[in-house]
This record gives sequence, structure tokens and C-alpha cells, in this order.
Amino acid sequence: MKLDDLLGEYYELEQQLADPAVHADQAQARRLAKRYSQLTPVIAAYRELKQVENDIEAANELAEEDPAFADEARQLAAQQEELVERLRHLLLPRDPNDDKDVILEVKAGEGGEESALFAGDLVRMYLRYSERQGWKTEVIDATYSDLGGYKDVTIAVKAKASADPGQGVWTQLKFEGGVHRVQRVPVTESQGRIHTSAAGVLVVPEAEEVEVEINDNDLRVDVYRSSGPGGQSVNTTDSAVRITHKPTGIVVSCQNEKSQLQNKEQAMRVLRARLLAEAQASADAEAQAERKSQVRTVDRSERVRTYNFPENRISDHRVGYKAYNLDQVLNGDLSGVLGALIDADTKERLEAAQQ
Repeated sequence: MKLDDLLGEYYELEQQLADPAVHADQAQARRLAKRYSQLTPVIAAYRELKQVENDIEAANELAEEDPAFADEARQLAAQQEELVERLRHLLLPRDPNDDKDVILEVKAGEGGEESALFAGDLVRMYLRYSERQGWKTEVIDATYSDLGGYKDVTIAVKAKASADPGQGVWTQLKFEGGVHRVQRVPVTESQGRIHTSAAGVLVVPEAEEVEVEINDNDLRVDVYRSSGPGGQSVNTTDSAVRITHKPTGIVVSCQNEKSQLQNKEQAMRVLRARLLAEAQASADAEAQAERKSQVRTVDRSERVRTYNFPENRISDHRVGYKAYNLDQVLNGDLSGVLGALIDADTKERLEAAQQ
């Protein structure tokens, strides 16, 4: 879409949002306000660019009489280039899920207790990063290992209400999906040998009920007793819920809440997110041939990152990122590695837009 067309759409949205009648339909008003917020930074940069272009023209005219204005024209030309580049980034096709919160799952892989302990390290890393970002986290379901790690855990991560457009949790965590590998001496190792184990991470955008239609006849709901760390019973009633979506084979469970109804609601929340992610993946595959990418967002079969404790090193294999601050990363400082992934994705999309 041309910039003039976006400007026309922006003015039209302003008029619609100023009409009290529009706000009678809250869903419609939210949709219009969201689009208006998305366009605001684009229009601001566009207006600034137009002003700079006018200033360059005026400075060039004045430079014919006063050479001092030639320097001003050159400075304005550099500013113009920066604004053009900013607009290129703002006009890139947006990921439709960038405003969404996420459901994040961490599962222990091969490696027994060591893998479960590493899964616990990853969970703490994401929780601390979320705290730094001002995000709200909620553990939906968790199965603990005997030594205090996680066999699997499901967490909802929600951005603060004032998040800027396109800056939801998904924007920053969507590249975390995949196999995360750890190299260290396990606490269970008596000989001091370095072992390699892994944990899987799955990140999907959280879905609204209206986005995913689920037929009750497609569900098999099983109930069982909840259990705590080390298999210790924490509930004497069948309050835990496992839901199987028969058409896709997706299985989700929840046992953290006290009632069967609450656990079912939480399990359905995870199921909606998983179904939305699967539907979007299928739509993307049908819309275009699978393209080679430096960043693959939800391929759990691919080793994406290595955490090497003896060298205090973290390596992301998709973009060649390497740093020796593993202790800080595990304490929630993910800015470096996430920034490298986001930059690589942006660069790839800019190159694709130029073809």
C-alpha cells in the first residue's frame, strides 16, 4: 500500500474514532483503535520526512545566496536518509501475532534428572526475563522431577496493558521454540564428567475464544488425581484434567488448580493457542512455498541453542550468535541473543521486500 493511501486510512480512522456512535460497538472500536495505533508511528515518520524534504528544498534555494545554508542542506539530507530507512522498517509486513501474549511450554528431553534440572533453569530464565520486561506470568501446569526440576511446565506470559503496538510478548519470545542443549557436569555425576542433555521449548501465541472454534464432540476429556513434586499426592479428588483434541491428536493437561472446572478452563486455554498456531502454520505453508530462513520459530526438532557452563558460553546456532555471559543470560538478561534473532529476521524481511 502506498504511503498516501495509509495517510488517507489514518485520517478516516481519526474521524471514525471521534464518532460516539462507533464506541457503541466495543469490539469494533477496539479494532479501529488498534489499527490507528499501528499506523501512528508510520504517519509520524512520513510527516517528518515530508517536512525535512521541504526544508532541504528551502535550504538549497537559500544556499544560492548564502553558502552557509549548503551545510544545513547536507545535514538535512543525512536526516532524510535516516527517515527513509525508518519508514522501510515500519512498512515491512507485520507478523499478525506481534501484539499477542504467549503460552510457553518447557519439556525435559533425554538426560533424565539432569534434563529436568536444565528445564528448570530455562523456566527461571524466562520468568526473570519476563519480570525485567514488566510482564505478568502464570504457571498453568507443571510436573516436577524428584530433584526439583521440571518434567514439563506450561506458562502463560502476558504483556502490560500499555505495551506499544506490535510489541507484545510474541514479538520477543517467538524465536525461542526449539531444542535447547546444555553442556555441564550434572549434580548426579560423581566423576566430574561433562554431560550433554536437552530440553524442548514451544512458544505459541495465546488465542482468543473467538479465534478458534472447538467442537465439544472433537474432545476427549479425562480426569485423574493431581500429584506434586516427587509424585507426592496433593489432591485426593480427580481434579486434574487431560484433554485430547481427536482431529489433531493434540493433548493438553492441567492439574495446578483446585477444581476440575478450573483445570479444564486452563487446559482449553492452552488447546486454543496450540490449535491457532497449527492453523496459522498450515495457512502459511499453503500461501507460499517454504522459504529458507535463518530463524525458525516453532520447529521443536531443531537444536537452536547451546548453553555451555564450563566456558560460560551461550551460542545460538541459527544466526551464529555467541557470547560468554551465560550466567547473566540465565539470570534473565536475554537482550543480546533475542536482539540478534530479531535483527536477523528484520534483515531477511528487508531483503525479501527488495526482491
